[in-house]
Amino acid sequence: MSRALALHLAVIAALFAAQFLVPPYHHTNLARIMVLSVFAMGYNIAFGYTGLLSLGHALFFGAGLYATGLGIEQFGLTTAVALLAGLLAGGIVAAASGVLALRTGGVSFMIVTLMFAQAGYLTILYFGAYTRGDEGFVIARAARAIGPVDFSADTPRYLAALALFSVALLVNFALVRSATGRSMIAMRENEDRSLMLGYNPFRVKLLALVISGLYAGAAGAAYGVLFGYVGASFAGIQYSILPLLYVLMGGAGTVLGPFLGALLMFYLIDISSGYTTAHLAVVGGALLVLVLFAPKGILGAIRERGARWLP
Repeated sequence: MSRALALHLAVIAALFAAQFLVPPYHHTNLARIMVLSVFAMGYNIAFGYTGLLSLGHALFFGAGLYATGLGIEQFGLTTAVALLAGLLAGGIVAAASGVLALRTGGVSFMIVTLMFAQAGYLTILYFGAYTRGDEGFVIARAARAIGPVDFSADTPRYLAALALFSVALLVNFALVRSATGRSMIAMRENEDRSLMLGYNPFRVKLLALVISGLYAGAAGAAYGVLFGYVGASFAGIQYSILPLLYVLMGGAGTVLGPFLGALLMFYLIDISSGYTTAHLAVVGGALLVLVLFAPKGILGAIRERGARWLP
């Protein structure tokens, strides 16, 4: 077993053990962090590995969230089918927006994805009679279960979040070490040279965006079922910026970077908000220090300074 795989399995094992060691408050926080980490992993596939700086990932997260929530509440889907619908919704919306957005590049791509995300957010508000807009709606506890497993209870919720996180992490690990993952990295490093080698930049980028959308859709679907709430705020601009911050803090282009960034950012906000209402200033200061001393993120800096085996 390689050191890299052993490290990732150790993280999963540590999170499994944490459910028996941490108090209930942190138990719930870790479940939330793991789900948001999956969202950030998807963003990292597009940005960290393929070089697609997007400000539209809230659209994919929101698509998964609403496909699951409305599927349960409005269409009477079973929880399992609704979760699958959320996963697919994220990928389909990513494919549809990618076909158009990938005709641009750089800053233009970032602006176009932001426009798509805002259009999605406004659409949710426009159909407020069904989506309940900013107010949102609560998924009934009875609907948050598959068979005898009730995901509104602490332990099943934690284990479900861990299962999603584990699958997403290991698939991400396998992807970046595969030929497909290396073609994505080639696009990030030198698109023109990749084209000369026979890669189709549009297809590679679209594939990366679709995989990223599937991750975001899965995270959105899981968030709705595990935490029981669906609202337009999850499709707002802040949920396009959050995964970017998680990735930048943990290390863009590293498999564990999104989880580390989500963990540190979540508790940085949680702890600082207990001392000051200006907790975002604390976050901004932390990011400023990071940009100055570790511009590639924490794991990126560690890899650069010796741990070359980190994927």
